[in-house]
Amino acid sequence: FIENTEMFVIFVQSKQQIIINNMNIAAYIIYLLLTFLITVKVGNVFYKNGRNYILSILKGDETITDAINKILLIGYYLLNLGYATIMLSFWKTITNFSMLLASVGTMTGRIVLSLAIIHFVNMYVIFLIGKKANLFNHHKNNSHEYRS
Repeated sequence: FIENTEMFVIFVQSKQQIIINNMNIAAYIIYLLLTFLITVKVGNVFYKNGRNYILSILKGDETITDAINKILLIGYYLLNLGYATIMLSFWKTITNFSMLLASVGTMTGRIVLSLAIIHFVNMYVIFLIGKKANLFNHHKNNSHEYRS
């Protein structure tokens, strides 16, 4: 009887472990899908609308604008998807549906927050690039006036 009880306990423990593993796997799938969709959607919006912003700062230079915009988009994708993947290693064990929702919500919130921070840092860097380009053009134009 004791052997059968021990076997039953081992069987129940292994079933519980399978359920817990499945909860984590379900959370990973939901999280990665949400993160991928949000990252791609926001990246495309930034790419389309950011072009006009960069174009205005760089005084209509389409070649540099398009190059900067593509580099920003690629960097944005790599950074966010890499960050999302690394965050999987810090995920706690999920034992119920409530924890699954909380975990997915927290982790997705972190990604959205990082998207916002990256966006504002990019905007600031582009502003500085434009300011530097305008300063360079201003000095270049003024140097011609003194020569005349």
